[in-house]
Amino acid sequence: MLVVGAGPAGATAALNLGPTRSVLLADCRDLSGRPPVAGECLPPAARRLFSDMGLLESFLAEEHSLCYGNRSVWGGAAPLETDFLRDPDGHGWHLDRPRFDSWLRKVAAHRGADLLFSAHVRAAERTECGQDWIVSLAVDGSIEQVRARVLIDATGKHASVACRLGARRESSEPRMVSAWVAGTTARETPATAGFTFLEAVEDGWWYTAPVSSGHRMLAFHTDSDLLSTRSAESLMQRAGCAPTLTRILDQSGFAVQGGVRLVVANGGVLRAPAGMGWFAAGDAAVHFDPLAAQGLLNAMFTGLASAEAADRMLSGEDPTEGYCDLIDGIWNAYRSHRDFWYRQECRWVDAPFWARRRIAQ
Repeated sequence: MLVVGAGPAGATAALNLGPTRSVLLADCRDLSGRPPVAGECLPPAARRLFSDMGLLESFLAEEHSLCYGNRSVWGGAAPLETDFLRDPDGHGWHLDRPRFDSWLRKVAAHRGADLLFSAHVRAAERTECGQDWIVSLAVDGSIEQVRARVLIDATGKHASVACRLGARRESSEPRMVSAWVAGTTARETPATAGFTFLEAVEDGWWYTAPVSSGHRMLAFHTDSDLLSTRSAESLMQRAGCAPTLTRILDQSGFAVQGGVRLVVANGGVLRAPAGMGWFAAGDAAVHFDPLAAQGLLNAMFTGLASAEAADRMLSGEDPTEGYCDLIDGIWNAYRSHRDFWYRQECRWVDAPFWARRRIAQ
C-alpha cells in the first residue's frame, strides 16, 4: 500500500491501515521543520471521528486551544454569535496546524506505517498482470521503485497522482484566494479568546482566530483579480475597512510576523475520485471554500474512508463506485451549504465578489 501525501488526509489513511497492512507514507516535502500552514479550527464533531479511530485520548493530550463557537458580522452590521454550548459533542479546537500534522504522522509511524520524505512521484504504471502498481519515486537524486497493490492520492488540490491516471479537477466557483498572515498577541480577552470570527466586506470576507497561546492568524478571502496588493502592511490597512475585526485585533494586541501567504481558496471536486486500484483523499478528492469550515474534518474523514475502501479492495471487493458516490454526496452537501450562507449577505449585491457568487449558484 502506497499513500502519497503526508498531510492530514494521507496520515489519517496510513494510521488506519498501518496495524493490518504494509503501508508506505511518502511526501515530496522535507517535513522535518515547521511547514507554512495556516491555523484551523476543528468542529466539535471531530471528537467522534477521533474516538472511532482510537485517537481521542492522544489528541486531547496535545492540549490545543479550545474553540467555544463562532462570531460573525454577516448579512448585516450587527455582530452575531453561535456557541457550542448546546452541541452534544461539546467544544471544538483551534489548532496549531504544524504540531497537529506532525502528531498525525507520528501516530501513523507508531501504528506501523513507514515514512519517506522528499520523495517525488515520477511515474505510476500497472504491472502486466494488472494487479499491482509500480511507482517510480525520485529520492535524493536517485529513482526508487515501489510496488503496491493500492495507491491513495493525498497530494492536496493538485491531485498529482490521480491526474496522472486521467482524473480531472472540476469547479464552477469563482477563483478565490486566501491572503493570510500569522502574528503574535499581547493578550486575549473574553471578547476575543476561544472564538473564530468572520466579517463580510464589499470585496470579500475576513477571518481571524487564535491558533495557540500568544499567536493568532488573520486571513482575507477575495477573488484573485480583486487582490491588488500583497504586502502585510497593505493587508492590515485593508483590514481597517472591517470595524469589528479591527477592534478584535486591537483588543488582542495583534502584531504581524512574517509576510503574506496566498493559497487558492475556491472549492473543487475530482472526476473521478477513485479508479482501478487507487483512491483520492482529502483536498485531492474534494476541497471547499473556507467559509464551509469543514476542510480539515473532511480531510480526516476521507482519509479514513479511503483507508477502509483500500482495505476492502485488498480483501477482494470493489468499493470504487461506492467511494465515488460518497465523494459526490460530500460535494453536493457542501455546495448547498455554501450557497445558503452566501445568500445571507445582501448588502453589496452589485459588487463583483458577491454578484459572482449569485451567478455561480
